[in-house]
Amino acid sequence: MKEHFKKIITSIGEDVERDGLKDTPQRAATALQFLTQGYTQSVEEVVNGALFESDNDEMIIVKDIELYSLCEHHLLPFIGKCHVAYIPSGKVIGLSKVARIVDVFARRLQVQERLTKQIAETVLQITGGWGVGVIIEAKHLCMMMRGVEKQNSVMTTSVMLGGFRTDRGTRSEFLSLVQKES
Repeated sequence: MKEHFKKIITSIGEDVERDGLKDTPQRAATALQFLTQGYTQSVEEVVNGALFESDNDEMIIVKDIELYSLCEHHLLPFIGKCHVAYIPSGKVIGLSKVARIVDVFARRLQVQERLTKQIAETVLQITGGWGVGVIIEAKHLCMMMRGVEKQNSVMTTSVMLGGFRTDRGTRSEFLSLVQKES
């Protein structure tokens, strides 16, 4: 990967031997490996069995999970927050595991729509819950730094599964709790 970054830097007209760029190909390769580490992780290893029996049947929400991903169209970052809710059906997942599931999928080349769906389907599959709701709000640098250059645009995506899709009251409760200030 380092050699490819050298070629990219050279092809834009820079001198990779210049003092400030000598180590950049390796740093860029290391950074890209970190930013795409979701390809080397599995949901099973990040959840690591942290699923616990519970008689709770009320909504559980983890709000404002920071996420960083790379747009698969331009390889530019999108940055935002993710809200995940589920209603358990006999089992609850460890709190930090929800954020780890978000990261497994965010740390891949992505589009926000697919990312939202992958998180929702995975939380539903892992928990076996009655329903899941996921909302992602993100700013895309591919839209801010290039193209239309709109600095204040925010993309919002949502996926509602199970009871969150079929029960209006559940959906409304989730949406109102996500909008509520902490």
